[in-house]
Amino acid sequence: MSYVVVPGAILHDRYKIEKVVGQGGSGNIYLASDQRLTGRNCAVKQVSYDSQLPQNLLTESRDQFLREATVLGRLDHPNLPKVSDFFSISDSDFLVMDYVPGEDLRVMIAKAASENRFLFEAEVLNWALQIGDALEYMHSQQPPVVHRDIKPSNIKVTPQGLVKLVDFGLVKLLAPGEVTITILQGQGSATYTPLEQYGGESDHTDARADIYAFGATLYHLLTNRTPPNVRDRFLDPKNLVAPRAVNPAISPRVEDSILWAMQLHPDDRPKDIKTFMKALTGESTNQLHQISRLSQAGVAPSAYRPLMGKLEWGLVAAAGFFTFISLLLTLLRNL
Repeated sequence: MSYVVVPGAILHDRYKIEKVVGQGGSGNIYLASDQRLTGRNCAVKQVSYDSQLPQNLLTESRDQFLREATVLGRLDHPNLPKVSDFFSISDSDFLVMDYVPGEDLRVMIAKAASENRFLFEAEVLNWALQIGDALEYMHSQQPPVVHRDIKPSNIKVTPQGLVKLVDFGLVKLLAPGEVTITILQGQGSATYTPLEQYGGESDHTDARADIYAFGATLYHLLTNRTPPNVRDRFLDPKNLVAPRAVNPAISPRVEDSILWAMQLHPDDRPKDIKTFMKALTGESTNQLHQISRLSQAGVAPSAYRPLMGKLEWGLVAAAGFFTFISLLLTLLRNL
């Protein structure tokens, strides 16, 4: 039986529980007031464990929580809530982080759908740039930090318009050679979860799992439709309807980028968040597809040159020529 948290309880001699603000498979998230810092609200996430787990797996799961909580406490990014504390009570572990006010993107989708409209692409791309920046920061850590549960309900927009990726419930450290225990963390939300994230172990899961979930989230934001489960897509690819078939106002570039991110096999997705963001914001998606595939295959960057067409190289040559003429004229004027 998991430790029961009730409103009014004071945890760790510091955090007074006000109410439940979120629920998930691994535990609840509570709004709490900090009794040491008057006026400060925080979010307290309770991580519960399956009582049927063998003792060795339970011990390893709790050790993993402590390792990950320590790393999360070192993260510092404007689009991530700051983790400030963690502790254990009985059979539950707790993570304390900033409380983020505002609506989550799931609410915004529901509101747009109820008014028979779609969210504006420009607004969604603004949110995407902020989410992408947070993910690039997480993935650049050593070892990389992968969120593994990106979805609209885990993304909040503050009253000031700042986007926050709020729930670290499924975060995973990609330590070399380490096999992940998914009993503690679950496997994400089915409609946003890539195929490789299913199963008892996730040693084949890397940052590209976040890219899939990010793409699926953007799909939902721009179409008002929940993306289909990957297992259903695996059985019948037609289950995924192209975004522009639902919302013709979506630009072809954004549609192509989302579908690229949502490829079933991780090798067919953008190799990293930076590549995905380049495609999403305007670089030639076809060219980026080819470069990404070559990069993942270990091909040297010098081989990418032929991917630029005659027009692109003509523009580069013209730019170089005019730069040379400008420098020459500057030198002649100074003689």
